[in-house]
Amino acid sequence: MPYDLVALGNPLLDIQVNVDKEYLDKYDLKENDAILVEDKHLPIFDEVVKFPNVTFIAGGAAQNAARGAQYVLPENSVVYFGSVGKDKFSEQLLKANEVAGVYSNYLVHDDIPTGKCAALINGTNRSLVTDLAAANHYKPEHLLKPENWKLVEEAKVFYVGGFHLTVSPPAILALGKHAAETNKIFSMNLSAPFLPQFFKEPLDQTSVYWDYLIGNESEALAYAESHDIKSTDIETIAKAIAVLPKANTARPRVVIITQGLDDTIVVTADKFEAGAETTTQRFPVRAIDASEIVDTNGAGDAFAGGFVGGLVAGKSLETSIDLGQWLASLSLRELGPSFPLPKQTYSA
Repeated sequence: MPYDLVALGNPLLDIQVNVDKEYLDKYDLKENDAILVEDKHLPIFDEVVKFPNVTFIAGGAAQNAARGAQYVLPENSVVYFGSVGKDKFSEQLLKANEVAGVYSNYLVHDDIPTGKCAALINGTNRSLVTDLAAANHYKPEHLLKPENWKLVEEAKVFYVGGFHLTVSPPAILALGKHAAETNKIFSMNLSAPFLPQFFKEPLDQTSVYWDYLIGNESEALAYAESHDIKSTDIETIAKAIAVLPKANTARPRVVIITQGLDDTIVVTADKFEAGAETTTQRFPVRAIDASEIVDTNGAGDAFAGGFVGGLVAGKSLETSIDLGQWLASLSLRELGPSFPLPKQTYSA
């Protein structure tokens, strides 16, 4: 059957634990950051599974967003592409997606384990350390198989997690090119500060296809630094991104930067050249009492999922932003990147 939304990313199992600041310092980790594992971080995975508060949760940023989008859409609206191992971890991911109603179109490896992410929670902060494993071995040939590309051709909207820039830029570019040529919506997430810093070239290759770019303030600042945007003002950075050259000029480009508890900044451009005029909107978040917050892991993914779900449903920009903020507020009340069941219904 056709799926309105195609999502592409790195499927991971989150190993979530509560830690103190000293544990983060032990491994030179920052709060509210996301990194790929280095050799010095490998002991973390053996250590945290022995913590008494350890929880295993289906993760992977784009996969979380896919489940979020499906939460606000009719049944059978979302298909997710990524790469896993043939093991018990991928079975957990499949089950979580099945419960959510997301169709998991995985490339499965017999000899590489499913990727995992240590989600280290310190109060309302989270630090993510990822071992991609099988997720690092996605091949564009899988996306281009006739039976899989048919799903792409039938979709209306595409969402790509920025983390996939470290895996398969050709797969991202294939989706972006198809979206531009068919006037479909292509959306992407900056995902982490290290991506514009260390994967600038593949990121820039995708920029001509961005109809919607989502990020947070730390990612926007990292983008500005790596692209010589001489400002730390988030609106100024978003404006510089919004007017970048664009393949499909029939659609505006919309840059959305979340700022935690502060207003979400949304900049829209209709012309794509330096100095072109833009429009800025600011949206207050849906505040919840601090006592209701279980943890912040996955809240950004929830926002992205709700927002993209709004786009798929044909909602206005304003409603889609609010839908994302509503879903993020639900996720904050759950453990990890999860949503309450039975499903709650959005109301403005």
